[in-house]
Amino acid sequence: MKENVKKELDTIKQMVLRWQKSYLGWATPDGGNGYLIEEFSEEISRHVSPLVRRLYENKFLSLSEHHEFMESCYSQINVLHDLIKKKESEYKQPKKESGHKPVSTTGLCCDKTKRRKEYA
Repeated sequence: MKENVKKELDTIKQMVLRWQKSYLGWATPDGGNGYLIEEFSEEISRHVSPLVRRLYENKFLSLSEHHEFMESCYSQINVLHDLIKKKESEYKQPKKESGHKPVSTTGLCCDKTKRRKEYA
């Protein structure tokens, strides 16, 4: 594979990764994000697949290089799915509390109804 073709594929790959990051940013932590995965998949099919197919048709890529590259792009759909599920699960998990109440420098407890005992 020629260097200029490698550069072109790298540019396309970076574009796919930017799209992925963008779609992840649109995901809401409370769910209902399936449409983002579908749209990301459509972006790859609509924009990336024709470009890479033309590279193959014009003999800049072998069939195996074409398949390998498209597989790596489509694998980003699964990565996005996993990242969105992680984002959703982090939202659903309750925050762990340490069990310790912070001490106020004013001499009041956190609930501000009791004075802290002063030890001499």
